Amino acid sequence: MSLDNTPEAAGLIGLDEESRQMVVETVQQLRKRLLTKEKILEFDKEETFPEKEIREMLGPDIGLQLLFIPEEYGGMGGGARDCHAVISEMCKICLGVGTGFFAVQLGADPILVGATHEQKEKWLGAIAEEGALVAYAVTEPNAGSNLASLKTKAEPVLDDNGSITGYIINGNKQFISTGGYADFVTVLANTPEGPSFFVVERGADGFVPGKGEEKHGIRASNTSPLSFTDVFVPAENLIGGVLGQGMKQANMVFGYTRLMVASMAIGAARAALEIAIPYAKERIQFGSPLSEKQGYTHKLIVPDSVRLEAAEAYVEETALRLDSGEADLQVEGSIGKLFATEAANHAADNCMQALGGYGYISEYEVEKIRRDVRITSIYEGTSEIQQSIISTFRWKTTRKTKGAYYDGIAADMAALHEKTDDAGCRFYGIAARVLNTLVDRVHENRLTRQQAVMFGLADMMTHIEVGAAMARKAVRLAEAGDSRASLFKAMSRIFAAEVSELVSRNSLRVLNGTGAFSPEAVDEFTASTGMGELARSGCNIIKDMDRVADILFGR
Repeated sequence: MSLDNTPEAAGLIGLDEESRQMVVETVQQLRKRLLTKEKILEFDKEETFPEKEIREMLGPDIGLQLLFIPEEYGGMGGGARDCHAVISEMCKICLGVGTGFFAVQLGADPILVGATHEQKEKWLGAIAEEGALVAYAVTEPNAGSNLASLKTKAEPVLDDNGSITGYIINGNKQFISTGGYADFVTVLANTPEGPSFFVVERGADGFVPGKGEEKHGIRASNTSPLSFTDVFVPAENLIGGVLGQGMKQANMVFGYTRLMVASMAIGAARAALEIAIPYAKERIQFGSPLSEKQGYTHKLIVPDSVRLEAAEAYVEETALRLDSGEADLQVEGSIGKLFATEAANHAADNCMQALGGYGYISEYEVEKIRRDVRITSIYEGTSEIQQSIISTFRWKTTRKTKGAYYDGIAADMAALHEKTDDAGCRFYGIAARVLNTLVDRVHENRLTRQQAVMFGLADMMTHIEVGAAMARKAVRLAEAGDSRASLFKAMSRIFAAEVSELVSRNSLRVLNGTGAFSPEAVDEFTASTGMGELARSGCNIIKDMDRVADILFGR
């Protein structure tokens, strides 16, 4: 896969690099005035939704929401790369506030992808010009990611001539971000023609936001149930003007919205690392700083820093594909979300450990970040939902292409290895070939119905595809003579070793654990795929971790 990430690349949606950086710097300035550390800790302690501050962020002096609104409707026309950079930066300040900001974009997504021109002018205009808060009302008490269980209904209202004048909505929604404060919500409801999105305005008769939930984390966000009892909405509030398009509209944005959750997780985890790394340079234990001790750096900091850079590489690459006009990247969105959110949870936990007793104290913020980041592997589809999506779709793609999909990744890695032989590319390629063969064995032995097997495949698929993105970035930096190339090549080698270990472990777990393969068949698999070669990926890994630690800690 060859991707041109230069500002001059033809046909790309979004801002130029300078404009994007200006918006990012605007977000960074919020920490100095609007979202100070003291305020953020207070919002968390008091479980306060900072409506005033968020509305100021959407107001005429700042206007951050203009980023994702097309220029035609009064916005800046930013793309996925722009939103990734800005949302990630905001979540470095506070993931709860970031959730409140992202809720506006999430709520606007059905309008962006499915509304008529007139509807976009009205509703996107309200967001752009008035700073309207918006909520995305899809999840129900008994219907999370399984939208087939949707219970909320919209019944048409007819006039004397039999024409539809509006709809009556009845039902309940659960876990709706900013639901208690939104000026309008985009609601998914069943109709005789199928699920459809409607705009419901705050104050409509029968529309009642419930009390905000008391939450483990992201306490600066509002999460409310919504109740709809005989709520009338006029016909023009049916998004797109055609019934039954709701599932299509929801699926159109899953790849993007899940990728943005990955961005949120990356930002929060980076904030934790930016606390733990300076702490280690100052904290003296047994005569030397923690930053000089491998037990600290190689266990608690370096592996997580590597994973977050790998996640960043994958999100950047997928965002570029979205900005290039590619559609149907739902699986890529799931891969980005699964990997980044799990990596962020691991990083936040280790950073809390890294600070020792101080990590448990609210003043140091890491324990808050740890609580906050936990939600990222739950909302917008749990990690287990992502594993199901990834394994099912990639299994079908592998079979449909007769192995060409992962063979293509292996060939790409082999070609990169010829250019740059010290970025771990060879091992990513071997891992892809192992996975290809394992998918065939699983299919042939009818093991795809076993969820444990499919989850194991999903983790392999995710790590290999993320690793390939990391390798491409490392090689690209090396070819450009970028000063970061040495660091990224070392990180890519470290991650290649992690991918190799996971692929070997999961392959043997499937082959041995299901009882479907004889010892001879397992030996044949290991020999024919070259899986044994993956053990060599760990050569010099401790030296590589030393190199990365030297750079991270400025040693």
